[in-house]
Amino acid sequence: MSWLRKAGCRVDAWQLARETWKEDKERLKAERKAARKAGKAVENPGPPPTGFTLLPWLLMGLGAFSNIFQGKTPNPWIGSIGLLTFNSLYIYVVFRAFDRERREAWSTRAALVLMGAVTCGLAIGYGGNWLLFFPLLGLATGAIVRGPWLGKSGLGITVVAGTVACLRDGWSGINIAYGTFLSTMVTAAILSLSEAVRELRAAREELARRAVEKERLRFSRDLHDLLGHTLSVIVVKSEAARRLADRDLDAALMQVTDIESVGRQALTEIREAVTGYREGSLATELDRARSALTAAGIEPLVRQSGPPLVPQTEALLGWVVREAVTNAVRHSGASRCEIAVEGRAGRVRLTISDNGDGTPSTPPPAGIGGTGLKGLTERLGAAGGSLRAGPSPRGGFTVTAELPVEGELPVEPSAAPLSAAATGPRAD
Repeated sequence: MSWLRKAGCRVDAWQLARETWKEDKERLKAERKAARKAGKAVENPGPPPTGFTLLPWLLMGLGAFSNIFQGKTPNPWIGSIGLLTFNSLYIYVVFRAFDRERREAWSTRAALVLMGAVTCGLAIGYGGNWLLFFPLLGLATGAIVRGPWLGKSGLGITVVAGTVACLRDGWSGINIAYGTFLSTMVTAAILSLSEAVRELRAAREELARRAVEKERLRFSRDLHDLLGHTLSVIVVKSEAARRLADRDLDAALMQVTDIESVGRQALTEIREAVTGYREGSLATELDRARSALTAAGIEPLVRQSGPPLVPQTEALLGWVVREAVTNAVRHSGASRCEIAVEGRAGRVRLTISDNGDGTPSTPPPAGIGGTGLKGLTERLGAAGGSLRAGPSPRGGFTVTAELPVEGELPVEPSAAPLSAAATGPRAD
């Protein structure tokens, strides 16, 4: 009874394939309908082909069935068994042709070889309409065999089909050989092209998905760095304005003016970050760092040397300055912060160090922090650079960023240190 169970499992598999094909067809109809309503072109090539697309070719065997039914075939029981065996093997093979793992399984290849043996036996024994099984054998071979073995298999089946057909029906058997070769190659070409198109479509969808993920990551990092720094500066300047309001109203008004300027600039940067066109300037970020540090009561000391940098490098270093200064203002409790930009042969190094003990002057807002340095590490790593951050041996905290320098201009480096007096607060 094991063969009955196998037959039942095979029928269940065919029914499942048929239901899947119907579901894909209904999904395609729904997508086309939605696309027509939206006025868009439908690019979906339709549901993937299945064994049902190759079943109609079995109608080529109706001539042999008619001969058996009309009693024109000698030994009809042998012919009937051969016809049933051929059809069963054909259905088994073509339903496994659209899955690469099942197509390359040894059981499928064995079924194809057995199918060839049955075809040769029926063609040699009966001839006539039974020779049309050779093109069907070629169709099944084209559906299963791919790669370098396709040409050899196609030529081999064609030679066998031509030889047997010519022995049975004379020179007219050349038509059978031609039909066998054509069905083998055309089937393989069509199915290979369909499979390649679907793989390309899947690759394009994967690339689009990764592009969306990359854009989301970029926007989340930009938003974190922009808002984290801007809000920290606003908080620090607001506290400074509150402290100065009773003693020096003009200084307090200057801090309020800075707050307004920072807010306006933040709105502009957020709009640019959304559209992806933001290119930061290192000089601008250094000026903002001086202003933020001074407002927080931290003495800034900025040193810059080396040739001018390309905009992309300046933008990345600007992000590092923004994040490191924000952390120094919020978390360090330092009284002094040094920022050094050093250009060397092929490399530029940015070092930001403070003398704090990690105790913030004001408690940071809950739930903020911990992702800025990670995002910067990813940014610099993508550009071939590196980022190191950690406690300094002399105390305090140090952030060091290195990037390769591209497109350097032949300009003499200047290494004039800027003192705290020369780096007073400026309106952003």
